[in-house]
Amino acid sequence: MANFKEIVTKAVIGKAKKTFTTESSVTLSNTPTTVLGCWVINHNFQGSKVDDKIVMDGSYDVNIWYSYDHDSKTEVVKDTNTYHEIVSVRRKDDDMVQGEEIIVRSLKQPSCTRAEIEGNKISYTIEKELGVELVGDTKVKIAIDENEDPWDEIGLEEDVNQEIEDAVREDYIEEQANDKTPNSENNM
Repeated sequence: MANFKEIVTKAVIGKAKKTFTTESSVTLSNTPTTVLGCWVINHNFQGSKVDDKIVMDGSYDVNIWYSYDHDSKTEVVKDTNTYHEIVSVRRKDDDMVQGEEIIVRSLKQPSCTRAEIEGNKISYTIEKELGVELVGDTKVKIAIDENEDPWDEIGLEEDVNQEIEDAVREDYIEEQANDKTPNSENNM
């Protein structure tokens, strides 16, 4: 019959991901003709726990490149967006854990999926995917094998030193020198 031990370790005790879509618009000083590009930079975020929910607060900058004056001039407008997203994370364990650590990851960076001109405004849609992991202390049960592995025999230091002494030949260099001495009979 196997014995069991419990180990307390940090592990992921809850995990979730969600895709968020945000629609925004920016008013321009010029009436745009064409949207030439839209990109999102400087995405910063953090997560915190409020009651049983995870709150993710963050921000990003949207840069929209557009043409105006009948496509004869271009300009880039910058719009900073902030967000406050709330998600529920289901735990793998029902045990209440103190001191949980919250890890928020951007699984898909915010990107522009739509940008359209509406008069002197540009409306755009940003999509992002965030993942949340709850890390906390949990218990793991493992089976204990009572049979001990056999020990390897290690020779005593004196035995090893004696083996080295026996293997060393002190006249080796003289033997090698004698073997290289020319023999008068072989030279003829």
